[in-house]
This record gives sequence, C-alpha cells and structure tokens, in this order.
Amino acid sequence: MHTLYYAPGAASLVVHWLLIDLDLPHQLVKLDIAAREHKTPAYLALNPSGVVPTLLIDGKPMCEAAAMAVLLAEAKPESGLIPPPGSAKRGELLQWMFHLANTLQPPFRLWWYPSEAAGEDHAEAGKATAEARIHAVFSNLDAHLAENGPYLLGESASVADFMLVMLMRWSRNMPKTALDYPALANLAALMKARPSWKALYESEGLTEWA
Repeated sequence: MHTLYYAPGAASLVVHWLLIDLDLPHQLVKLDIAAREHKTPAYLALNPSGVVPTLLIDGKPMCEAAAMAVLLAEAKPESGLIPPPGSAKRGELLQWMFHLANTLQPPFRLWWYPSEAAGEDHAEAGKATAEARIHAVFSNLDAHLAENGPYLLGESASVADFMLVMLMRWSRNMPKTALDYPALANLAALMKARPSWKALYESEGLTEWA
C-alpha cells in the first residue's frame, strides 16, 4: 500500500498521477501548505526537509518526486513507462529524469521566490534570471521532441513525460508558457488525453491548465 502526502498542484502531482495511471492501490493525505502543515513535527519526522511530497511504501517514507516516479514505474514494468534495466533506453530515461529534476525544476522555485536567493533588492533580477533558465531548457526540450518525439524517448510515453508535463504546468502563469513551444504543446496534449489526467484533476480539485 502507498500513502502519498500531497498538496494540489505541487511536486506531488507527478506521483499522484502515476499512482492513478498505473492503478496502484494508494491513499492520500492532503497537506495545507498555507497552514504550514508540511513544517509540523509529525511531518518533519517523515520528511526532514519539510517539502512535498512524501510517499509511504509499506509504512516506510520516501522523498524526492523524481525518484518516486521511477520506483512506481518499476512496480508496473508491463505498463511500458520505463525501459528494462541495462537497455540503452533505460539510460536515456534516467538521464531525462535527472535533467528535469536538477535543471528544470530548481529555477521554478527561484522564479516563485526570487528574494530567497537574490535578496529583496535584487528579486526582479533574480526572477528574470530564473525565467531565462527555464526557457533555455524548454527550448532545448522542444527541439529534441521536434526531431525525436513525440515523446522524450520517441514513439511511446515514459515516466519522464509525466515529470515533464507536471513541470510544464508550472509555467502556466508566466508571460511565455511551455505551451508556446509547438512540440512541447503537442506532448502536453498527448499526455493530458490519458484518462488518468482527468481523474487526477478531479481528485485534486484542479481547474487551471486542464
């Protein structure tokens, strides 16, 4: 049994989406970020970093959404969402997952909270830098998909596409969004056509970027 501590639309979204898509038994514990429920002693005992998500697998806590996503895909290899160990595609998949987690995800936090890194006096410059970094990654991803797509690994979806679409969604309030890139927009349309996307939105009560 899996228990997911989540907040609607947060980094937990990719984990929740995969739990639904893979039809894995799970239960949800919703955290109120505004009320700082992710900073309570009880939650910090599970996730010392005090961030969302945390996934309990048979009672044992796991952190890091990208790692959870890979593990869930491994639980259902027949889904085709993760290539077999030792294959060239497996290496490509892991490369994309690390790239998304290490290169695309971090500048979003800098865009949302620029004063954390740049200080209040330089917040706008920090935000502009973060936005430029995000679009540099989007541009490279769009070029890759245009040449090798429609999915990151080619003709079929993988867990990396779930991760990427979640991060694309985070750009929805930017002046230029991920959907302004044609190949990325095509990927989003393909992934959002999965029945699990609608079920995810209904479960989390989401409406934006549907």
